[in-house]
Amino acid sequence: MQEFDAIIIGGSYAGLSAALALGRSRRRVLVLDTGRPCNRQTPHSHNFLTQDGATPTALRAQARAEVQHYPTIELRADEALTATALPGGGFRIETAAGASLTASKLLLATGVIDLLPALPGFAECWGISVLHCPYCHGYEVAEQRLGVIGNGEMGFAFARLIHNWSRQLTLFTDGPATLSPAQLQTLARHGITVVETPLAGIVHTQGQLQAVQLADGSARPLDAVFARVPFEQAGTLARQLGCAFTEMGHVQVDDFQRTSVPDVFAAGDATTPFRAVSAAVAAGGKAGALINMELIEERF
Repeated sequence: MQEFDAIIIGGSYAGLSAALALGRSRRRVLVLDTGRPCNRQTPHSHNFLTQDGATPTALRAQARAEVQHYPTIELRADEALTATALPGGGFRIETAAGASLTASKLLLATGVIDLLPALPGFAECWGISVLHCPYCHGYEVAEQRLGVIGNGEMGFAFARLIHNWSRQLTLFTDGPATLSPAQLQTLARHGITVVETPLAGIVHTQGQLQAVQLADGSARPLDAVFARVPFEQAGTLARQLGCAFTEMGHVQVDDFQRTSVPDVFAAGDATTPFRAVSAAVAAGGKAGALINMELIEERF
């Protein structure tokens, strides 16, 4: 049985940021990671001061190298399968590799899994030219031929948002539009075309979109498409531990990244719809500092 001050599940930006704060606090920390961040296809990361335009892979590699300077931090390629609260306090983690680990505190930085539609070409383009966030990727496709996939209130709001980056915009409702007459008039007034024909696929070359294929056999040449997809939590640890969730399906945390379960923290995409590297790094750093403070309060 290996014992740690804290075990961090997930070794991407939030998890590594928390590990850095805890390592610098001289805490014995284990980071368990399966090496599959949700932005692994994304070519560039933006809106992160001093790192704008860096690749997610390079950012993660640099972060791993930095935390490994601290001797009390251990990075391990393994998957946490079960998490159990111990009667006397702390937690036991059982891993896919057969390890049994205990820690006083847990940080869940497991992220989410995007549930992509079974639309040919969509998955291959996800994060490259089929995009989820204009703040992350809008500048790079500004004033190009853009599409938005959505309908009803969400489709209208998303089209209005993306219109700020390009006036060459088409809204694909993928079936009969559920927009109100007032919304249709507003979109038309701003030159946004609404296409109700169902989608048949994404035409692309190595992830770079060329056109949206429609069910009637026609195609709309485009340079990029924005779409929002549902998600699920990556793993079941939060549910195993009894953590509360928000209505949107995120792990519920307070301002200090504490979950509803004492001594269990969460940070990163699992906790917020604001999915950005900068936000994950900030949340992880905050969680690491609060974990250290709780350990001081309990042991001093």
